[in-house]
Formats: sequence, structure tokens, C-alpha cells
Amino acid sequence: MATLVWDYSREYELERKDILDAVETVFSSGRLVLGPSVSSFEAEFAAYHGVAHCVGVDNGTNAIRLALQALGVGRGDEVVTVANTAAPTVLAIDAVGATPVFVDVDPDTYLMDVAQVASVITPRTKALLPVHLYGQCVDMEPLQELARRHGLLVLEDCAQAHGARHHGRVAGSMGDAAAFSFYPTKVLGAYGDGGATITDNPEVDANLRRHRYYGMEKTYYVVETPGHNCRLDEVQAEILRRKLVRLDDYVAARQAVAARYAEALADTDLVLPATAPGNTHVHYVHVVRHPRRDDILERLKAHDIHLNISYPWPVHTMTGFAHLGYAEGSLPVTERVAGEIFSLPMYPSLPQETQEHVVDALKQVLATL
Repeated sequence: MATLVWDYSREYELERKDILDAVETVFSSGRLVLGPSVSSFEAEFAAYHGVAHCVGVDNGTNAIRLALQALGVGRGDEVVTVANTAAPTVLAIDAVGATPVFVDVDPDTYLMDVAQVASVITPRTKALLPVHLYGQCVDMEPLQELARRHGLLVLEDCAQAHGARHHGRVAGSMGDAAAFSFYPTKVLGAYGDGGATITDNPEVDANLRRHRYYGMEKTYYVVETPGHNCRLDEVQAEILRRKLVRLDDYVAARQAVAARYAEALADTDLVLPATAPGNTHVHYVHVVRHPRRDDILERLKAHDIHLNISYPWPVHTMTGFAHLGYAEGSLPVTERVAGEIFSLPMYPSLPQETQEHVVDALKQVLATL
């Protein structure tokens, strides 16, 4: 059987009864759209993060897009972010008519280099969008201070950082709003698409609820402002409710897998993941580096091990964003890292024998380079 970066089948076997009970709960409730499961999950997810409001939506991309709209970001505005992220982060900025502006990343953690942000702020800058990448948080204190000094909004992209903490504060609780994805691979993953935006601001919450439901508020037939159809599915919400109570257990299991990798690969020439000071890393993906990455991945296939790269093409190098005008070499760290990183299998139910197989094969391959 092939070894992959992620596999949900073992988790499903362990949690099958609860997952199927969640489906039965919804199907027998008489409410299939924006019912009690969505509202309960919203309350519970907000409480986990210590914020007042949560709005469930259909995916992580729309969680960012609706958050930007609810915060008043739109045409003519600039949003500062990074290019070593999943394209949806930037697509959401583009979708509201704003312009993404990129800064480079830290060479050790691959997180936004906050020291570079001030240099790209212009009169058009409206928001800062830090991406809590791979399972740990951007250095938020200097970013928040910069936002306060320039009167900017902060929207956290937490798609890869459910349960991560920065100096004790949970990811998503440090900005004006935060967006999450519940794609199945995530630390808190649904059995299909899903997303959410959280905030402490009641006006932003009200805007989010209008935007996710056609722009309607008082009645189905009256559009208050043009909106979208971006509702979180009731079944996925009920599944997420069941899984939310196990989120910290998922994190602990991922951290145990990461610790085993760290011990087993310490004597190799791989660059292993680094955790920034003050961070609690939840290891959404376990990203390592090597200058001969492509050779390694190809040779691992002979062991039936098939690994991913997150991400091989920085957003600013994609043809769809050529109009932004970022030439090759404009983000040197981002570009160099993209040519060397790859991800080892990482999920809470990863069998130890599978991990050992990956480590043994990786060591064999490294010895032959």
C-alpha cells in the first residue's frame, strides 16, 4: 500500500460511530440548512478561541473573502501578505478587488518576515494578512503595533493553524478577524468543505452574516446589500462539533509524530522544522528542506512513498498573478525555499510503523545522494 502525506481512513475507523451519529443527528432534525448544528458549532468554536462571534461558511477561501468584505476592504485597497501560501489566500484578496502586496519570509520558519512589512506600506494599504503557515503563528506583536501605528486592519489566515498558540494566545484571537478552513486535511478537518471567520467585533459579525446569505438579514426576500451564498453545511457543522472536542488531542498526536521525526532524522542533513520563540506548533504539515529535494522525492517512489510540496510555486511566480509585476528574484527567500522544501506524512492517526518506514527509506535515499 502506498504511503501518502495524509490519509483519513484510520481516523474514520476510530471515529466512525461518532461521525455517522452526527449525520443521523442532522438528517433526523428536520433542519438541513443553517440549523442548530451550525449555530452550536459557531458558538463552540468562538468559545474555544475566546472571541465573541463565529460565522460558518462553505470553505476557507470564502472565509477570507467575506472577512475582507466585512472589514471594508475592497477596490483600490492594498493587502500585505506573503507569496508562500496556498493560492486561495491571494485569490480572496483579488476577489474583493484589492491588490495583494508581498513581503518575503523568514528563512528558518518560512513565516512572514514582519521586519519587511513597514517598507511596503503605502497610503493605499488597508490591511495586513499574516498567514500562520504549516502550524505555527507569525510574530504578531510587532505586526499589531505596526497596524496600530498606521491605522490598518489585521486579518489572520489560520487555515493551517487550528489550536496553535503564540505566547499563550490561540491563533485567530489576535487580529480584527481570522479565517479558517476545515478542508479534510486540516488539523480540524471536516468530511468535505467548510470554513469559518471569527471576530470580537459585532459589526463585522453582522456584515459576515449578511454576506454569507445573499446579503439578506431580516427576511429571505429582501437583500440589504449584495451578498453571496456561502453557508456552512449543517452535516459538516455537526461533524466539526464532534471533532472540536478532540482538537487538542489531535494537536498532541501531531506533536508526538513531529517529535519522533526530530529524533530519528537529527543525524541527517535535512533541515528540520524550526519553531519560532513563543510558539506552540501544531504541525499541520511537517516540512523539511534539502537542496536535492527533487532527487529525493523521485527516489522515494521506489519505496512506494509519495510526498507533497507545500508549495512548489510561490504565488507571485504564477501566470495568473503576472500582472502584479513581481520579477524573478523579487522574493529571494521565498523562491529559494520553494525549490527545497517537501512534506513528510503527518496526521494524528499516522501508524508508527508507517512513520518508521518513511524514515528508513529517507535515510537510505539520503545516503545514496
